[in-house]
Amino acid sequence: MLAAPLAACSAEHGADAWAASVCTALAPWRSEINTLTTRTQQQMTMRTTPGQAKENLARLFDGARAASETARAGVERAGVPDVDGGKAIAAAFVGSLTGMRDAYGTAHDGIESLATTPTSTFYTEVDKVVTRLNTEYEKSGLDTSKLDSVELKEAFESLPECQ
Repeated sequence: MLAAPLAACSAEHGADAWAASVCTALAPWRSEINTLTTRTQQQMTMRTTPGQAKENLARLFDGARAASETARAGVERAGVPDVDGGKAIAAAFVGSLTGMRDAYGTAHDGIESLATTPTSTFYTEVDKVVTRLNTEYEKSGLDTSKLDSVELKEAFESLPECQ
């Protein structure tokens, strides 16, 4: 008698439903990250004062950190997919976004800690912060094409939310 109500409260979702929830959480994040990445690249090539560059980059990295946290929380809310290894898969997604969030946070803090003089030293140090960000970001990446779940692979490849 309790099986039906308990099943309704389950934190597990079918592959399609889970993938749709995850993709819905990730879509605004991807858009924001693409926008912020473009702005960062523009900022790196523009000749602004070190103070302006520092302020702009700190704001950009903080925005990316916040967007990553929003996406992480959305993926966490998606729960666990009802597939073999579902808990590990959900944890990998959340862990990946946590790593990306933390990488942006570290970049923000790194930029904030830089002295703006001398100018040449500032820009050299900015390059180091961005290089570290790229390295940490790549380590955190998750390739959905390498999922162990055939059901999830198919869902990610076929659902409109994931395109």
